[in-house]
Amino acid sequence: MSSSEQDQTDKQKYEFRKVIEDLKEYEGSGTQLVTIYIPEDRQISSVVEHVTQEHSEASNIKSKQTRTAVQDALTSIKDRLRYYDVYPPENGMVVFSGAIDTGGGRTDMITKVLESPPQPIESFRYHCDSEFLTEPLAEMLGDKGLFGLIVLDRREANVGWLKGKRVEPVKSASSMVPGKQRKGGQSQARFERLRKEAIDNFYQEVAEMADDLFVEQRHELDGILVGGPSPTKEEFLDGGYLHHEIQDNVLGKFDVSYTDESGLYDLVDNAQEVLGEYEVMQDKTEMEEFFEELHDGDLATYGFGPTRENLIMGAVDRLLISEDMRKDVVTYECPNGHEEREVIDRREATPDHECSRCGEVVEVEDEEEAREDLIDHLMNIAEQRGTETKFISTDFEKGEQLLNAFGGVAGILRYDTGV
Repeated sequence: MSSSEQDQTDKQKYEFRKVIEDLKEYEGSGTQLVTIYIPEDRQISSVVEHVTQEHSEASNIKSKQTRTAVQDALTSIKDRLRYYDVYPPENGMVVFSGAIDTGGGRTDMITKVLESPPQPIESFRYHCDSEFLTEPLAEMLGDKGLFGLIVLDRREANVGWLKGKRVEPVKSASSMVPGKQRKGGQSQARFERLRKEAIDNFYQEVAEMADDLFVEQRHELDGILVGGPSPTKEEFLDGGYLHHEIQDNVLGKFDVSYTDESGLYDLVDNAQEVLGEYEVMQDKTEMEEFFEELHDGDLATYGFGPTRENLIMGAVDRLLISEDMRKDVVTYECPNGHEEREVIDRREATPDHECSRCGEVVEVEDEEEAREDLIDHLMNIAEQRGTETKFISTDFEKGEQLLNAFGGVAGILRYDTGV
């Protein structure tokens, strides 16, 4: 995946996270918030038919308020589905609709559609409750990494993927390796030779399966995990059967009791420590480079104002943003034409602002126009200047420091700007 494609993916994930956070704040007065997960292979006409059936069955709801709210939500969903052709977009989509409680006995009807999540929606799901069902989507967005999986013993083997937290078995093979007991009439030496040949042939078959699956995506792979009993996995790895680029990408080998499809899940469970370390390893590398430049070099910038200024100059090589930062930027223009910006928490009201240049008090008339999500604001500039954006986890010390000590925004520069 190119850096521009990765930036686009990260931006999409961030947009989804924002919507999910908003949806989690909403509550319905009753079980009247509707969520529908639609896989990409589900025909829209089938979804409309299901929604129509649910609309009809909703007439049996005893509470008039809940009945009306559910039917209104389903009508809104049907109206949105008219914009789609035969099938949903790639990876499917999720539809949220319902009357949310705004306080004081008032409600507002909202309908949101999230298209093409980062991972495919695997099954159709209709859910009606007092809250929107966001957990399956949030799990997708939290998933990181693409890992190849191999489990084998001398009888069978399975290979597959670990995509985030989802295991996908893909290929399997069974061996013709004879047991350790030789058949009558065979010399021990000949039996052992034939057995070794059969083992070698099976290892080659397993390697071909793995190479066919992994080599094409070797540049997207974050690593390979190999499992099985000893000494099988050691023999396989030490024998040089795998393509060299795949072999070089093996992160570890793990004892696994089963080598059928369930063995792939056991392999992931046994490799949790390695996987957990790997998830933040890339983030750690970025932050270590930032701190090195901060203390001993000239190519570090941090804070909203300086980082934005460097971005506009095209001087930022990598923009570092904390995954947990939730801020808005408010743009003001005073009567004397001075433009200024202020960073505030996302859910704070927009304050009046005193211009730092001339002291004029600025009253914001159109708050929606004045406010912009800070991350969107910076990422749009970064995209225009060819700057990579890296989202940094807070699951390690330097990641927490980015959020708490540097305002959640920093950058590694291409050259020293003096800003």
